[in-house]
Amino acid sequence: MHILLIEDDLKLGPLLHYKLSQEYHTVDWVSDTDLVEDYLQKSSYDLYILDWMMPKKSGLEICEELRKRKDTTPVLMLTARDSVSDRVKGLNTGADDYLVKPFAFEELFARVNALGRRTNLAVFQDEIYTFGDLTVNTQTHEVRRGDVPLSLTKKEFQLILLFIRHAEQTLSRDQILDQVWGVDSAITPNAIDAAIKLLRKKVDHGFEHKLIHSIRGIGYRLSNSQENSHV
Repeated sequence: MHILLIEDDLKLGPLLHYKLSQEYHTVDWVSDTDLVEDYLQKSSYDLYILDWMMPKKSGLEICEELRKRKDTTPVLMLTARDSVSDRVKGLNTGADDYLVKPFAFEELFARVNALGRRTNLAVFQDEIYTFGDLTVNTQTHEVRRGDVPLSLTKKEFQLILLFIRHAEQTLSRDQILDQVWGVDSAITPNAIDAAIKLLRKKVDHGFEHKLIHSIRGIGYRLSNSQENSHV
């Protein structure tokens, strides 16, 4: 997932960034709330993680602004406030979940995964996505086509996870760049094409039914349809 982390704690912020990145998420960390709007303008996100208590603007205020602009992206609120009234206030403002500090990273990961699940044509059950004969295990990071295990690099795993989470949806190169490499990455469109070419070779080579398709002039799609361009 592509996550926007808004946390002003200069010790906790980098730690959360590192831990979430190790779980194969792409994370943009913002410590200054004055910069939040810039990130929202130049990228799209699957999840917002907001610290409640920040000096310039609270996570509660940011959440309220997001909902007023009809942004329905899930929000996970992090806070030391643990009273029932505070939790109710956060949820009523538009937060989807609430995690009290200090917390175990295992619980954070579980809540992030739960909020990140999207309804699409891929089936998600017990940490495993299934699309046709392709399975992606988000817990063990194993990928298979039928009974054949696929050996993928970390970046290739992030790519196939992005594709299966958005099965039958065309993803532009910009969307792929933002969610796998990060909006500030200097990677070129040609490098993205090269990475997907290598991934497609591993996923589709030797299989009559191709899954990863090039959509001319737009980007790529994970699809069961054989009418898409596959070049």
